[in-house]
Amino acid sequence: MARCAGFKPDGSPCERIVPASQDYCYSHDPDRADERRRNASRAGKSKPSKELQDIKQRLSDLASGVLDGTVEKGTGAVVSQILNVFLRAIATELKVKEQEEILERLEELEALLAQREAG
Repeated sequence: MARCAGFKPDGSPCERIVPASQDYCYSHDPDRADERRRNASRAGKSKPSKELQDIKQRLSDLASGVLDGTVEKGTGAVVSQILNVFLRAIATELKVKEQEEILERLEELEALLAQREAG
């Protein structure tokens, strides 16, 4: 079996095995760069957006409940702290996805540069 002709971000060769009819794995195939970008963009937009909308609604309902007296202030404070931790987790998740996308793009650029230097 053949190995991918691409390179990792650290400059070492990719170790993924590819079919004999291919030179690159999914992550390094220049012909699939647009597909990878679309998939990463779709993944980055779907779940957190819905979660953020849900949290905003919960916070709004919570604030209304505290103001109209149907939710105790202490309960409202604890729930808002929990939701704030959840918001920070979502922010961290988005940063990780963004970094992964940047690394993927960098790998693509490094692979293209290596191809140009070799050819």
